[in-house]
Amino acid sequence: MTDQLKLFDPNAPLKTDSAQATIPDTVSEATPSVTNDLFVADAGGTAPPDLPPAASGPASDIPSPADYAARRYLEYAMSVVTGRALPSAADGQKPVQRRILYAMHRMGLYKSPRHVKSARVVGDVIGKYHPHGDSSVYDAMVRMAQDWSLRYPIVDGQGNFGSRDGDNAAAMRYTEARLTPIAELLLAELDEGTVDWKPNYDGANDEPALLPARLPFCLLNGASGIAVGMATEIPAHNLREVAKAAVAIIRNPVFSEDEMLAIIPGPDYPGGAQIISTPEEIAATYRSGRGSLRVRAKWKIENLARGQWKLVITELPPGVSTATVLSEIEACSNPVAKEKAGKKVFTPEQLNLKAAFLSSISESGVRDESGKEHAVRLVVEPASSRQGQDDLVRMLLAHTSLETNASINLTVLGVNGTPRQASLYSMISEWCRFRLSTVERRTRHRLTAAEKRIHILEGRLAVL
Repeated sequence: MTDQLKLFDPNAPLKTDSAQATIPDTVSEATPSVTNDLFVADAGGTAPPDLPPAASGPASDIPSPADYAARRYLEYAMSVVTGRALPSAADGQKPVQRRILYAMHRMGLYKSPRHVKSARVVGDVIGKYHPHGDSSVYDAMVRMAQDWSLRYPIVDGQGNFGSRDGDNAAAMRYTEARLTPIAELLLAELDEGTVDWKPNYDGANDEPALLPARLPFCLLNGASGIAVGMATEIPAHNLREVAKAAVAIIRNPVFSEDEMLAIIPGPDYPGGAQIISTPEEIAATYRSGRGSLRVRAKWKIENLARGQWKLVITELPPGVSTATVLSEIEACSNPVAKEKAGKKVFTPEQLNLKAAFLSSISESGVRDESGKEHAVRLVVEPASSRQGQDDLVRMLLAHTSLETNASINLTVLGVNGTPRQASLYSMISEWCRFRLSTVERRTRHRLTAAEKRIHILEGRLAVL
């Protein structure tokens, strides 16, 4: 499919009959340069056509409507890519997440013994740093507090922050929040000259361009986003494995990609589940930065009295909820007939599948016992104790989301703000370079502060 994609060079000069059209420089000044391999058409579509020539004559210096629309659309596309959808490879945060963390840092909530109203945090963010609706800020903060969305939640929420079944969080006036201890790894060195600062939307305050992340959070918590012409789907990974790989790359400049893949064998999804793709498939996905992995739920057999047993599902693939599995089982055991000539007609496949489910699962069917003690507990009772355990499991895996594909698309913003398709090795290497630069800037800041203090002490010594 990728062989059919046509590239579009946003930096190519506009084609005109006489002279090159004069376009305002707002696009090149407000957006970073973009590599040509990123601006591709959507799968199955076509690339943007060449821009039509501008009219020649006395008014040839005025851009045509097509040229103006193309430039404005490119400016909009880059604003979505760099300002909303894609995370940074340096700190792993999108702009709205970075502004939420910085606002909560300024409020002293990463060492606070108490929670504050979420509405207070949202109001501070949209009033000082994020000139958008409050729902966009609150939705991002809710996701940062959900342990089934993030492997290592950054926000500690108190109240109803939704559920894995898709239930929405309570209104922000009812919930409270503060930062988790791991957020200190993102914010602790913020005031030590480690990062660049930029003015906010009205110039009244400053906000950090990046956070001095002490770990590659882009891989720890992953990210998901859809931009214009590109998307990202980064899975979560284990902290110990990612930290070990980063240390190995820093200590050994010739550390190979194969050695890194031996340290990081695969993703570590927040909800658990098991990856059944082969190591070769995982390595190929990590090297190219794009692919999909086969993920399967985890289950166990609980034996009961008199030879009875039941199937208990304890972990689900990413993006799958217990409500989804229940609805799929219900659809298989009670299919919907199609209207044909005024009669309800079932296909042979529907009838066979219905008979298989009704003969394998008892009348009590499937029940959801998830709660505070068990995040996921889906119980399936067989129709008979003589029912084959493997047969029941295979039937559920084949016709429900207990086994599914999890896509991977490692598209990130580089430290210089340029979006690119990255591999796992290049993401860790870029974070290592960013972290070394951050430590150097922190050291220089501390050295300058020490020299100023020494200068004052030497003056006092001279007076004495």
